[in-house]
Amino acid sequence: MPVPFRVPRFYPILDTVLLQKRKLSPFVAAGILVDGGARILQYRHKENWTQRQYDEAEKIRTLCHDSGVLFVMNDRADFAKLLGAALHIGQRDLPPLAARRVVSDEVIGFSTHNRTELVRGDEEPVEYLSLGPIFETASKENPDPMVGLTALKQLRPLTEKPLVAIGGIRLDNALEVLETGANSVAVISGILPADSDKSALKKRVAEWMKLLA
Repeated sequence: MPVPFRVPRFYPILDTVLLQKRKLSPFVAAGILVDGGARILQYRHKENWTQRQYDEAEKIRTLCHDSGVLFVMNDRADFAKLLGAALHIGQRDLPPLAARRVVSDEVIGFSTHNRTELVRGDEEPVEYLSLGPIFETASKENPDPMVGLTALKQLRPLTEKPLVAIGGIRLDNALEVLETGANSVAVISGILPADSDKSALKKRVAEWMKLLA
C-alpha cells in the first residue's frame, strides 16, 4: 500500500504580491525558508503570469527539489505539470478530477471554506484539504466567511484526509489552531516580518520552526 501523505505542520506560502510590497524576492524568501527547515513551500501568484513568474517558480522548484522540500504550485495545473510540482487548487479552479488527469502522480491539495465544501472535498482525488479562513485575513481579496476555532474543531472529524488550516494564522494563535485537530497551519502574511530585510525574515522563520518543531 502507498504511504499516506503527511503534510508538515508548518506550511509557508510565498505570495508574490505581498513579497513585492515588502521588497523581498520570492526566490530569496524561498531560500531562507528552505535553509530554515521548511519541508513544504507553495508559490502563489494571483495576477497575470509572465515568463518572469514561470522562471521564478522554476528556480524555486529546483531549490526545493535539491533540498527534499515539497514544492507546490498554486492554481496552475499546467505549470505544475511542466515543473513536476505538487498542486493546490481552489473552488474556482480546475476541478480536482480534471486536475488529477493533468498531474496524475503528484500531490494535490484542495481549498474548502465550510461544511459542505469540506464534505465534498473528502470525496475528491486529492491528498489533503485546506479549510479557512480560520481568522480574519488580509492576504485574500473578498475572503470567504471566517470559520473560527470552534467550527474548525467541529468540522475536523468530517474528513480523514490531512487538514491544513489557513487564514489569519500567526505565531500567537498557531498552537490553538493545531489543538483543534488540524494537521498543519498555512501561513502567508504571518511569515513576513515588519522589516523588509533578510535578517528579519530569517528570525521570523526561526520563530515558526521553533514553535512547530
